[in-house]
Amino acid sequence: MTMPDPDQPFPVPGFDVTYVRPTVTRAGLEVGRFTYYSGRDFQAQVTHHYPESYGDQLIIGQFCQIAQGVEFVMNGANHQMNAATCFPFHILTGWEAPPPDLADLPCKGDTVIGHDVWIGQNAVILPGVRVGDGAIIGAYSVVGSDVAAYTVVAGDPARPIRRRFDDEMVDLLERLRWWDLPVEQIKVLIPTLTNPDLEQVKRSIRRRLGE
Repeated sequence: MTMPDPDQPFPVPGFDVTYVRPTVTRAGLEVGRFTYYSGRDFQAQVTHHYPESYGDQLIIGQFCQIAQGVEFVMNGANHQMNAATCFPFHILTGWEAPPPDLADLPCKGDTVIGHDVWIGQNAVILPGVRVGDGAIIGAYSVVGSDVAAYTVVAGDPARPIRRRFDDEMVDLLERLRWWDLPVEQIKVLIPTLTNPDLEQVKRSIRRRLGE
């Protein structure tokens, strides 16, 4: 029986789809198993990322689906905003200006994406954003604030459109944490995970949880 391999970089022969984790070589990037990007060079989509200077990380969970052109803008894109000008003299040749203190830059910390998150084409994720499990981010959205679990957001700036499921379903999924299970168990769960009859899905999950 063929088993999916999270360390196989290119899981769809003939197409530019990449499991991200085995391709990561840069510091400050942590990506879970089976998260894929619709392209070949995911790291090029993580911009202004200088963890040696800013200490920020991009942390992405398991089984996320990242469409082509998605950009993660990190804290190195920030300019000083608490002074008379935000012009970055210190990075440009000839000005011989000292860099501002990190405390004077609007750094927002790590960017954290949960598990089973779908990020639509050309969406932009700004620094310090936290996206909950199971969220969906619409194409071309600009996400500058946190996204709750199992919520659909879209727009510029991204705003909640709707919750994907009711509270009971969200609670069951968060307790099931199917993304943490061994591959063999996930394969058995596929009929449940892909079933559009959500009441039946709830019953199946409750049985699995011993309820």
